[in-house]
Amino acid sequence: MTYQLICGAEIHVELKTKSKMFCGCKNDPFHAPEPNIYTCPVCLGMPGALPVANKKAIEDCILIGLALGCKIAKVSKFDRKHYFYPDLPKGYQISQYDEPFCYEGSVDTSFGPVRITRVHMEEDTAKLHHDTVDGKKVSLIDFNRSSVPLVEIVTEPDIHSPEQAKEFLKKVRDIIRSLGISDCDMEKGTMRLEANISLARQPSRPSLEGLPNYKVEVKNINSFRYFANSLTTEYARHAEILDKGETPVQETRGYRADTGTTVSQRIKEDAADYRYFPDPDIPPLVISREWVEQIKSRLPELPSTKIDNLISLGIVESAAKILVANQEMMDYLDQVKKIDSQATVQAAKDLVNKKIDYQKLTPEDYLKSLRAKSADKITDEAILKPIIAKILEDNPTVVADYKAGKQNALGFFVGAVMRATAGKADPSTSNKLLKDLLN
Repeated sequence: MTYQLICGAEIHVELKTKSKMFCGCKNDPFHAPEPNIYTCPVCLGMPGALPVANKKAIEDCILIGLALGCKIAKVSKFDRKHYFYPDLPKGYQISQYDEPFCYEGSVDTSFGPVRITRVHMEEDTAKLHHDTVDGKKVSLIDFNRSSVPLVEIVTEPDIHSPEQAKEFLKKVRDIIRSLGISDCDMEKGTMRLEANISLARQPSRPSLEGLPNYKVEVKNINSFRYFANSLTTEYARHAEILDKGETPVQETRGYRADTGTTVSQRIKEDAADYRYFPDPDIPPLVISREWVEQIKSRLPELPSTKIDNLISLGIVESAAKILVANQEMMDYLDQVKKIDSQATVQAAKDLVNKKIDYQKLTPEDYLKSLRAKSADKITDEAILKPIIAKILEDNPTVVADYKAGKQNALGFFVGAVMRATAGKADPSTSNKLLKDLLN
């Protein structure tokens, strides 16, 4: 039988605030000279220690929600989420349950939108280190990470393929990176992924009321590729069980990168098992319209807008996406554009094709070398104009697309001009003529 993959994602993002979420300890667990030095009675869970919420972290959480198109709650609160594990010193995690800061957002993908259920604030746990000491296997705990500000983004079950998952996750990462509040480095663990997976028995997309009566959570995912692999692996496993007329066990599984498989960890909990209740030490927060507007003023140009702007300059869509995903490249390109806007398209191409060592070569030196190379470029409009006119004549559909507002059509024409001239056409001149003839 053919099944429909039903997947929701949980994305955890550590924020780059100066201090931790509920205390004044330094928030820098990855550069700490030794374990357990950025600690205090609050983040160690000592009896009687009282938490104080980090205002900057709350604002950053709301900023993420705004960037993801979420509504912002007028009143929100923190809750205690109870579970028992060595990396959780208090025996509960300060999180948010039924009144998160942000809710009902959406991120578009080429496969359809992925709805954001909620964006909420919580504290990170300590970090376990499994090691061997004096011939014995031990688990050591580093509390430097305990109570680091952690934002959780939860989606509706709108992901239906590994390809859609990767596109969505990359978009979320790029959006958050553009805000400058997290590195989203999955190797370090500042961005961590979990998948909630089930299969529907019909190929059509089910409504929320018609979702399968089980779901499996997959943890320990630290790359987009592994997330996609976990969907493929779990699809095959669930399909085999369902074909037997059985229902997969609702459980939490861990992804093993070395084998590309998942392994059972524990039976999955329900919300009731966490015994959520409002944290009595932290009063509810009233989020005023004025405060939201103040936070909104921090929103930068988002990746989707940046991509559209680059495409409008004549940069092909695939190159634009690569550039926007790399802030260092974008900063370099912006510097080139400020010095010589005519060189922007060529610089973008060279950056993407790794012809520029942007960490060593200054934009000024790059432009000097580019001018030296452009001596044999075709800059004569009288030569280029008939070539471009013929390309436009041969591609009426793409011309219509451009006039209908599809800016990536310009990138198609720039590429066609370069092919027609064996790469000798001056990009800036070609770009100018294209816009003149198309408009």
